[in-house]
Amino acid sequence: MANGNNTDRNKVLDKPQNNPLARVANVFAKIAEKWLPDAFVFAILLTSVAFIAGVLFTDSGPIDMMRHWGDGMWGLLTFTAQIITTFVLSYALALTPTVSRALEKIAAIPKGPNSAILMVTFTALFASLISWAFGLVVAGIIAKLVAKKVRDVDYRVLVAAGYSGFLIWEGGLSSSPALFVATAGHIFEGDIGIIPISETLLSGMNIAIVTILFFTLPFVMRFIHPRNPSDRYIVDAARLEDPVTEEAVQDHEDYPNDKIEKSRLIPLIGGFLGLSYLINHFYMNGFSLDLNTVNLIFLTAALLMFGNVRELAQGLLKSVSSVGQFVLQYPFYAGIMGMLSASGLAVMMSNFFIDISTDTTLPLFTFFSAGILNVFIPSGGGQWAVQAPIMLPAALEMGVDPAKIVMAVAWGDSWTNMIQPFWAIPLLAIAGLKIRDIMGYTMIALIYGGLVIGACLLIF
Repeated sequence: MANGNNTDRNKVLDKPQNNPLARVANVFAKIAEKWLPDAFVFAILLTSVAFIAGVLFTDSGPIDMMRHWGDGMWGLLTFTAQIITTFVLSYALALTPTVSRALEKIAAIPKGPNSAILMVTFTALFASLISWAFGLVVAGIIAKLVAKKVRDVDYRVLVAAGYSGFLIWEGGLSSSPALFVATAGHIFEGDIGIIPISETLLSGMNIAIVTILFFTLPFVMRFIHPRNPSDRYIVDAARLEDPVTEEAVQDHEDYPNDKIEKSRLIPLIGGFLGLSYLINHFYMNGFSLDLNTVNLIFLTAALLMFGNVRELAQGLLKSVSSVGQFVLQYPFYAGIMGMLSASGLAVMMSNFFIDISTDTTLPLFTFFSAGILNVFIPSGGGQWAVQAPIMLPAALEMGVDPAKIVMAVAWGDSWTNMIQPFWAIPLLAIAGLKIRDIMGYTMIALIYGGLVIGACLLIF
């Protein structure tokens, strides 16, 4: 890198910017560079905060909090496996020849730093509306591709712009709370019934939030890019090249096993089987999505789009290497969720916001409380399980549309991902950066997104 060591990076951060928004972003970047720890350290610190808060503010003693943590630690094991599968398959799908060619063509469009920031943010926003995992993967890949072609763009801001696209995933097709209440037999059906996505994801409020963020956030991220070329963190193109791996097994063109492994027919058989199941599933259940169905969609698409089994195996091998931190950290966040739930801390916080709410402000304060909880429980499904039993009865009592509360929780979960390093882990693994490199810049997305989402929750 041109500015590859910490001394040079600090000098870059210390230089004044000629753009007010860039100066604000620079302040946050300096703080993150000096004070933001590694994502795993962050998880341990949050665990400590939850433990101490439970001892101080609830009836739980240290032994109780220790038990709550241990009992909850493996409570999200199934969900952890699901999200890892989602990310691996999304990454593999992004590596298929069809998607790779499309991303290469998109990356060739920008000719300068401003258009590079815009293109990366727009692409990440669009991909995040399809799926949270696909959005993260595409953001990391497109940022690397664009950085190779636009040599004078600040790589930290470029990757932060890609991660900012993750802000709108809960307003898209993989929104956990919205899909949950749209599924027959969900645990709150007796109270609120089945809420179709026409009242959540396709509501005027959600469409307004998604539309405003989609067409304005890229320009916000563009404005934080340093105007002075000497202030930019430029990455060497050679560092962005993926290492070339050699085949571990000798290839024999005439051997039957080699011919089978290179046959287009094999993945097509699995792909058409998956496609048949999905067609039958949607015919029988309507547009019903859950994580398992989403994973099957990605798997089916990958099977249909990869040329043969070997290509698929190489894609999966590359994608698996980016999710190790998920396996390490998610049990700790499950333990935090166990402490917040069992000790009553989550109920106390949610009740505080309910107590200061009116029928007009309840969605807004639900959004705030969800944002705070998301820092400790970075899981849309896990957070919904904690908040829904508290917020939905309050909404019914105040006469507030439950669909608005569903989306308020969803957007709160999505909002503070901009300062929660957990979900940035796979993107950073692709981009080759650390969380401290981008989190100062994503603070701008957090502030702007909070203003847009909060305003829409009050207006609608």
